[in-house]
Amino acid sequence: MPFWGLQKQLGIDVDSFLLRQSMPQPHGQAAVCHAFEREWVECGHGLGQTRARRECQLEYEDFMECMQRTKLTQRLRTILEQRDRMIKQGKYTPPEHHMGKEEPRP
Repeated sequence: MPFWGLQKQLGIDVDSFLLRQSMPQPHGQAAVCHAFEREWVECGHGLGQTRARRECQLEYEDFMECMQRTKLTQRLRTILEQRDRMIKQGKYTPPEHHMGKEEPRP
């Protein structure tokens, strides 16, 4: 921790983007991926950049998955492709309310 908060005094923001989730959040609630970011930072603390990249790769991947949701979107895309394939083959018919047809209202 620096003796002077020089960045704060000068009104510049050079490195706070590195810890997005740890910044003060609205209403004082922790951010969604805060736990993953904390694990990653604690893992790499005191190791040095080269060694931390090797040893903390799993924590970093978990943190990035939480932030970007790449595996989730890939999984959803696969499910939708399979659903479309089944509809073309005639093995699946979606319910009426999924086809854009509304139920009659009383």
